[in-house]
Amino acid sequence: MRLTLKVWRQKNSQDKGRFEVYHLNDLDEHASFLEMFDVLNEQLIREGKDPVAFDHDCREGICGMCSMVINGRPHGPLTHNTTCQLHLRHFRDGETITVEPWRASAFPVIKDLVVDRSAFDRIIAAGGFISVNTGQAVEANSILVPKENADQAMNAAVCIGCGACVAACKNASAMLFVAAKVSHLSLLPQGEPERYRRVKNMVAQMDKEGFGACTNTNACEAACPKGISVTHIARLNREYLKATFLQEE
Repeated sequence: MRLTLKVWRQKNSQDKGRFEVYHLNDLDEHASFLEMFDVLNEQLIREGKDPVAFDHDCREGICGMCSMVINGRPHGPLTHNTTCQLHLRHFRDGETITVEPWRASAFPVIKDLVVDRSAFDRIIAAGGFISVNTGQAVEANSILVPKENADQAMNAAVCIGCGACVAACKNASAMLFVAAKVSHLSLLPQGEPERYRRVKNMVAQMDKEGFGACTNTNACEAACPKGISVTHIARLNREYLKATFLQEE
């Protein structure tokens, strides 16, 4: 299998950056997209050139590190899929593929396809926690949770924090990410004590980081590899309004 890659190369956050074109031959159509980049980097190293920097970790669709915009779509052409789980058989032989990093001012480029997503960590630190007593684990049946609430909470908790929602949004909004974190804790009794303080602090930190406003185009849901629904954004808005009116700190 033959592919032509147009890859964004950028030395650091101050560098202007540019696309470079690479040609790869004899690729295995069953190889993953990241394995193709391994092949490319081996080729570049043999030629005495700087390999392409890209994020990766588990390569099992769990960690959310594999952040690439592929032909204009975060994580590539498939829905509910991460870059590491994308395989070359989903492309045509001889096709030209354009690969870029996430484009958002809150995610500055570190090098090539690697961006700094520590803004997400600071949002989590601002309020994505619950207060619990230390010691022996509480008996699970002592706090009853309605199944509907548990299901919705777990559907929100599957967020892997990859940032595809930000990359897909024309305003680079982080609303889906923040909504998923706020939603899954507000639905569970364990998250009740910090409920209103949490949403106010996390939204304030999101704004401080420079993310844009929600566009209501649902591009975030379409790009999310875990299929998290925008209905969680509606819950976030309700939680925020309640917190504002109740004036809880």
